[in-house]
Amino acid sequence: MPRLTHDKITLLAYAQLGLWGFFNYGFGPVVPLLRDEQGSSAAVAGLHSTGIAVGALLGGALFAPIARRLGRGPAIWLGLAGVAAGVAALGALHPLPATIAAVAVIATFGMMVISGVNVVLTARHGDAAPAALAEANAACAGMGILAPLVIGASMDAGLGWRPVMFVEVGLIALVALAALTFRVRLPQAAPAAAAADQPVGVTAAPSAPADQPVRTAVDPPVTGGNPAASRSADAGAGDLTGDGPRRAAADRLPRAYWIAWVLMAVTGSIEVCLSLWSADVLRSHAGLSAGGASAAVAAIVCGMFAGRVAGGRVALRWPPVPLLLAALTVSLAGFALFWVAPVGWLAVTGLLVLGLGNALHYPLAISIALAVAGPAADKAAGWASYSMGVGFGIAPVALGWVADGVGPHLAFLLLPAFIAAAALLAVRLGRALRAAHPTDDQAPVPIPA
Repeated sequence: MPRLTHDKITLLAYAQLGLWGFFNYGFGPVVPLLRDEQGSSAAVAGLHSTGIAVGALLGGALFAPIARRLGRGPAIWLGLAGVAAGVAALGALHPLPATIAAVAVIATFGMMVISGVNVVLTARHGDAAPAALAEANAACAGMGILAPLVIGASMDAGLGWRPVMFVEVGLIALVALAALTFRVRLPQAAPAAAAADQPVGVTAAPSAPADQPVRTAVDPPVTGGNPAASRSADAGAGDLTGDGPRRAAADRLPRAYWIAWVLMAVTGSIEVCLSLWSADVLRSHAGLSAGGASAAVAAIVCGMFAGRVAGGRVALRWPPVPLLLAALTVSLAGFALFWVAPVGWLAVTGLLVLGLGNALHYPLAISIALAVAGPAADKAAGWASYSMGVGFGIAPVALGWVADGVGPHLAFLLLPAFIAAAALLAVRLGRALRAAHPTDDQAPVPIPA
């Protein structure tokens, strides 16, 4: 069984993703409040999610070149600095175009944080990466629990939601100060150089240095694991150095990656719709107040936190695709309870169960995607952000448009369709992994399934 080591770099990466979680899970309850404040419709308020999508696309495009130039660690810190600036602007600005622009800035730099943390943990932990990513996302959800509660308390105290945005700036400064005090430095070397120097088909040990890509059981060998044959074949192709074709092969992303990509878009749609609009359903259908509904969204994040803490251990023992299908089943059960509940406490219980199921959607999908990418992990992480952009940009606006016509409660019936689509994609992903590695499909290891 793979072993997960909690060293200083790993813990810092967890904290950095947690800083993003404070905003990410806190912004959902803010959207209905912004809609009331700006006097907009649900569909127009949903354009904030479009701003997040645009930012995610920009952040995904920027991460790989910035990581190559500066290193993964500096890219993450640059992302957090941008998040701090964007959050401060969101807390200070009021017009709709300004708040959408601020959210786009936050998402741009936040995506750099997400991508950086994902590739740092994948490179550092090898076969234990799914567990590390699950725990990192547990830290993200743990911080996300705090944000809706603070927003709800601020609303009930008559202070509004805006002061809470500046709490994020203080938290980022606090983590940066702690990293400086304890001299914790994330990887600095250019990932592209490390990938180019790694012989194709060689499997790195889980304890490989953080700057080097770690090949796992799912990384397809390009030349049967023979570096000499690889160099010979490359030279015969007309490249004087032998590096060009080898790097081109390493940069190709396999079919399983793209299935995981679409899967992340669909599961991202589930998560963002719940984050942005579940408070509206709690207000309109379950009878909660605005402050109570905003605080109750923390139930989703509580479920996600618990699911990811437990899931980090389970992911070390079970293949990810069956685990993902089980998680989707739990999500469907939680949605059913949430949707039919006529009273607040029962609806909140449904959200808690939903969070338990949603907990492993993204960690499992991204761990598979980065593992099958092999040396192209930075490129894969950048492209993964586009999947999130698609989910964040389309689904909430569609749900808001339907909600304007039939109400948020009925509009939420889009979510079971997303869950069913995700389950079908997970089945296809499992088949793609088994086709690539037919002898590994029964192994009780995180990757492959």
